[in-house]
Amino acid sequence: MYKENSLKNYLDDLAAKLPAPGGGSAAALNAAMGAALISMVVNFSLGKPKYAPYELELRQILEKSEKLREEFLNLVDLDVLAFKSKNLRDALDIPFMLARLCCEAIKLCPPLVKKGNLNLASDVGVAAVFLESAFTSACFNVEINLRSLGDKKLSRDIRKELVKKAKLIKKIRQDTEEKVGEIIRG
Repeated sequence: MYKENSLKNYLDDLAAKLPAPGGGSAAALNAAMGAALISMVVNFSLGKPKYAPYELELRQILEKSEKLREEFLNLVDLDVLAFKSKNLRDALDIPFMLARLCCEAIKLCPPLVKKGNLNLASDVGVAAVFLESAFTSACFNVEINLRSLGDKKLSRDIRKELVKKAKLIKKIRQDTEEKVGEIIRG
């Protein structure tokens, strides 16, 4: 669907008076951009003598970020399909999965601030902001679907998990932002 289409086509449909794509799909695209930035920083670090001691870890980060980027891109389309199917459980599961994956992706940022190409430190900061934003956006979609689903135990369990993840994501983003700020200000 959108995964294989142009960005312009996606944004035209997002802006149009269409039921989908919407905020959930846009959040997944934002997360995919965050993961892509992580991959870019690693790609600019690999093969440079200064970062050779971290080569193995950088390659592992790249493998994870590329896998996550693909999953986020799949969620762009899956969110649209879930909305169109009007299946409330799918409409809940997609943003919940997005939130969980954003939590995994943002964990890749702190090592890159120390072990990635310093010339791209700001890109690590942007990735962290994108991933936090995508997480927050996914939480909005989880909440609205929980309300519609009406399952109190499920709602309580999911909210508990998301509150815990939100604290972790906020801390990682703040720490990343602080360290990036120190690097770019000298």
